[in-house]
Amino acid sequence: MKELKDYVRSIPDFPEKGIIFRDVTSVLQDSEGLHRSIDEMQAHLAGVDFDVVVGPESRGFIFGVPVAYNLNKPFVPVRKKGKLPCETIEEEYDLEYGTAVVEIHKDAILPGQKVVIIDDLIATGGTTKAIIRLIERLGGEVVKIVFLMELAGLCGRKQLEGYDVASVICYEGK
Repeated sequence: MKELKDYVRSIPDFPEKGIIFRDVTSVLQDSEGLHRSIDEMQAHLAGVDFDVVVGPESRGFIFGVPVAYNLNKPFVPVRKKGKLPCETIEEEYDLEYGTAVVEIHKDAILPGQKVVIIDDLIATGGTTKAIIRLIERLGGEVVKIVFLMELAGLCGRKQLEGYDVASVICYEGK
């Protein structure tokens, strides 16, 4: 049987020379790869007491919704600024060349709710740290963060110290 990482297409020198791009679309396009990725991410939640799954646009939706569905939990989307229709709170975070803003509905997380964050990839950890700040501003408690892939060479876990972080596939480089 193939390893889950065998479903991930690795593209050398993209977006720049020396970088190996880990393409999640190859996982999504294979029914076994998609099924196994969701199952293995969900397995990291065994024994975790939580109320709601949060996932960022867009690949956090792809992996977070089936996990929420399978475990009979609600799903809360985190989106780029200007995409949510009701009252929101926002958080700015740094990108390699500039900043970005994510938002969540102001009523999406209730005080005291235990939250799991699901996403496809942790690189520098900036997006996830912004999502944590949003959840905590609403009174939620992040009890677990699960990624399909981790680029350990970018040290994203450093941004998430103090949180329970798991990744299904870990690549040592960038």
